[in-house]
Amino acid sequence: MPESLIKPAVPVRVDAIRAGLRSRCPSCGKGPLFTGFLKVIPVCPVCGFDRTTIETGDGPATFIMQIAGFLVGFSALYVEIVFSPPMWLHFIVWIPLVAALSLGLMRPGKGLMMALQLRNQSNTP
Repeated sequence: MPESLIKPAVPVRVDAIRAGLRSRCPSCGKGPLFTGFLKVIPVCPVCGFDRTTIETGDGPATFIMQIAGFLVGFSALYVEIVFSPPMWLHFIVWIPLVAALSLGLMRPGKGLMMALQLRNQSNTP
């Protein structure tokens, strides 16, 4: 029997951080985690893992707002102190940057939270 058809008796241990940040299945590390932007695929097409038990809620958004706010807030403060640009330039630079950071970090953040939740088994009673 070819090795590719043999399933291991023990589930393969996947690096949760790497799988989550790459938006891959937290169980096998190979299957896609999302369809669309943030809609989670209920069952992994590769390993068959049921992801409906993993719920992140607003956790990723909370951390991402803190990260984006910290980066943009201190960057804007630094630029204001050193260069003193006009206020309209602050609006043109920082508002799109906050939006881009928030949207860009949302998928990896949600994938990371799901993978860590599975690894730490926080969904069990």
